Amino acid sequence: MPRNLSASRAHYEKAVRRLPLGVTSDFRNWGERTIYVRRGRGARLWDLDGNEYVDYRMGYGPNILGYADPRVDEAVREALDVGGVFALSTERELAVAERIARMVPAAELVRFSVSGTEAVMAALRLARAHTGRDSYVLVEGGYHGVFSEGLWQIDIENWRQGDGDPELVAYSAGVPGLYSHLIYSVPLNDANRLERLFKRHAGKIAALLIEPMMGNCCAITADAQYLKDVRALCDKYDVVMIMDEVKTGFRVARGGVQELMGVRADLCTFAKSMANGYPISALCGREDIMRRVGKGVVHGGTFTGHPVSLAAADRTLQILEDTATLENIAQYGRWLRDGLGQILSRRGIPHCFVGHPALSGLFFAPAPPKDYRDWVNTNYLFYDTLAPKLHELGVLVEPDSREPWFCCAAHDDPCLGATLSAFERAVDQTLDELKSPPREAVAN
Repeated sequence: MPRNLSASRAHYEKAVRRLPLGVTSDFRNWGERTIYVRRGRGARLWDLDGNEYVDYRMGYGPNILGYADPRVDEAVREALDVGGVFALSTERELAVAERIARMVPAAELVRFSVSGTEAVMAALRLARAHTGRDSYVLVEGGYHGVFSEGLWQIDIENWRQGDGDPELVAYSAGVPGLYSHLIYSVPLNDANRLERLFKRHAGKIAALLIEPMMGNCCAITADAQYLKDVRALCDKYDVVMIMDEVKTGFRVARGGVQELMGVRADLCTFAKSMANGYPISALCGREDIMRRVGKGVVHGGTFTGHPVSLAAADRTLQILEDTATLENIAQYGRWLRDGLGQILSRRGIPHCFVGHPALSGLFFAPAPPKDYRDWVNTNYLFYDTLAPKLHELGVLVEPDSREPWFCCAAHDDPCLGATLSAFERAVDQTLDELKSPPREAVAN
């Protein structure tokens, strides 16, 4: 029996009259299936109609401990007594910065903002000031927030292998075309291609922006050797290496991908998991670069370093630093992968997992993609058909195959059992709808 979404639909009809798309972020609009949340607790949430979901979106990753974690919320309630925003600083800024520096060796100095977008904007500005150059490199498939310099992507939907490089296009209307003259784009995991680019445009490129585990591209991951090569090339050509760890930071390891891969960025950005859902981000990096802030480079914001968000970050990071929480999340992610894989294998469905068990990409292909261009060789039609069926069965994943599954500390055995039961039913329904198993990738 289909879910009852009558209350969400009724609210949507009212909201769309005042809010574009009826929501406050484009990615929350799912048409007639748009969900409005009543509450969340642990790894589950409930919508306006009372439908219960085991959630693997987790707000696109921030809720590393689960919704409404009592330890974090207690710290937040205490911080409310501080009094709000003063346009002055509080002691906790330093305390949280010191904690981040312990967890992330590259974080010699730290500056706080409110969102991941703001942190990346500041990183790019700082890199340009440090080098005196304007151009920058984006890695195909990476996502760096909703600002004009970052809203560029390759037109993968209209690209065919053998046609040369995909066209670089703006992700949004209203982005000035002039930015395209400053941007170079390269595929992931191809250090030779990057070196040719650096050689050809030496002296023009300020920074390389890289998401080493692509949070908006199903966790396609850079090889460790590739990242080491990138590090060496950035050093050789005096390019600032900006590692965007907005989604991976404090999730895949205490020190993020940099710890996993043994690579140290010049500048790095964090946001999602650092305060269990409260709004905060951090720009961190080399002291010589970061000291330019306030000495020609402007950085600030009314709500930066908000006492409530700092309290949430302090408590969240303390839990992640001092307990086995991240190891437990990764173990749940491995159990989840094993269970999903067994269901698919029994049906002869090619599949693979990429990324990290806490930030897991599921592809319907026999081998994991090495870059965004490989995504077109996976059976994303099968995933796109499967996801809405999971919603109907009480498991919430992103409808787009390019978004990974996020695990949190509150995912437990009942969550796993409910997920695997729903997944098995949804796979069978998808096979029935598509009439044949996805034994080969969909032709593009």
